Amino acid sequence: MTVSLLIADDHEVVRSGLVHLLEDADIEIVAQADNGDDAVTKTLELSPDVVLMDIRMQGTDGLQALERIRAEAPDTRVVMLSTYDNPTYVARSVALGANDYVLKGASRDELVASINRVANDQTPSDQSLLTQVKDAMERKREGVGDDVPLTNRETQVLRHVALGLSNREIGRSLKISVETVKEHVQNILRKISVTDRTQAAVWAVKKGLV
Repeated sequence: MTVSLLIADDHEVVRSGLVHLLEDADIEIVAQADNGDDAVTKTLELSPDVVLMDIRMQGTDGLQALERIRAEAPDTRVVMLSTYDNPTYVARSVALGANDYVLKGASRDELVASINRVANDQTPSDQSLLTQVKDAMERKREGVGDDVPLTNRETQVLRHVALGLSNREIGRSLKISVETVKEHVQNILRKISVTDRTQAAVWAVKKGLV
C-alpha cells in the first residue's frame, strides 16, 4: 500500500533531495511545505498518512507545527527530521507526540523504514533516537542511588527538566496537569537543595539521571 507523505522543510534543496531519495519507495509525496504554518494547512487539507517535518524552520518551527497537527489532525503520523541529535529536541518531540525522529544523515533505507513503520502504526525501532530518549524519560528509579531523595514520579519529572522541557511539555509527556508538574518541580528543588531549574538540571547530570 502506497504511503502518502507531506515533506516540510524550509530549504528547497533539502526538499528536492528528499523527493529524489524517496523515488521508487512506494511513497507518494502529495505536497511540500516550506514552513510550519504551511505544513499544518496542507496537512489539514490533504490528510497525508505521514508528515516528514524539519525541526528548525523560519517562523513557525517544526515542533510548534507538530503540536498543532496533534491537536487538529491527531491521526496523522509525524516523523521529525533534523540535522541535530540534541536530546532536548528529541525529548520535546516525544512530549509533543512525534512518531519518530530521524537524522538528516540517515540512510535512505533508514528513512523509508521509519516512514513505513509509523504509517503502519508501528513503534520506532529500538535504535531510534526517539525510542532511546523516550525510554530515558519514562524510566523511574531503576539504577538510581540511595542518595537521590526523590520519588519515582519526581525522578521522571527531573529527567524531563534536565532535558529542557517546559512544564506544559512535561505535563503532556507524563499525562499530568501543569499544576501537578509545578508542584513536583517545587518539591524537587526543595529536596535537592537548589533554587532553580538550571541548577536542578546540573544536579541531575552529575547524578547520572540523564
